[in-house]
Amino acid sequence: MQHRHGEKPTGGVMFAELFDEHAHPLHRYLARRVGVDVADDLVSETFLAAMRGKEGYDPEKGSVVGWLYGIATNLLRGHAKRETRLLRTAERYGVDLGVAESLEHTVVTRIDSRSHLRRIARELARMPEADRDLVLLVSLAGLTVQQAAEALDLNPGTARSRLHRLRAKLKEVEHA
Repeated sequence: MQHRHGEKPTGGVMFAELFDEHAHPLHRYLARRVGVDVADDLVSETFLAAMRGKEGYDPEKGSVVGWLYGIATNLLRGHAKRETRLLRTAERYGVDLGVAESLEHTVVTRIDSRSHLRRIARELARMPEADRDLVLLVSLAGLTVQQAAEALDLNPGTARSRLHRLRAKLKEVEHA
């Protein structure tokens, strides 16, 4: 069931369908950022917040996907310190945390050594939270730039140009 502009997630049946459709991809995205245990909690918190705040959803402002990922991103910010520690570990030891594989296909042409992993992880850890969220919503969650902009309450044009700049910076880091 695809939720479009004009549809409000109201009632238990629609929320069940919303959960069935979006919980797994949302969990996969969150788990790659903060680990499975935290992702389990964040998915539950996201849908609980969505259910409590369903009147706050405005279909004129964007899609249900953007709304859900926006809620999840706000909750995730509470776990940003843990994510930064994971990225610092990846930088230090060249550990693949699942971020690199997604970035390889969408941000970086090719990651072929631990030194590349370290440089990319270091750059992601250094990014302001909002920039890192934008890159990872598109790279890991597979959201469109439009959906990521909705999730982060950004103008789509701003999100597109920011993402272009961030991708270019990550490519520079990868090739350094």
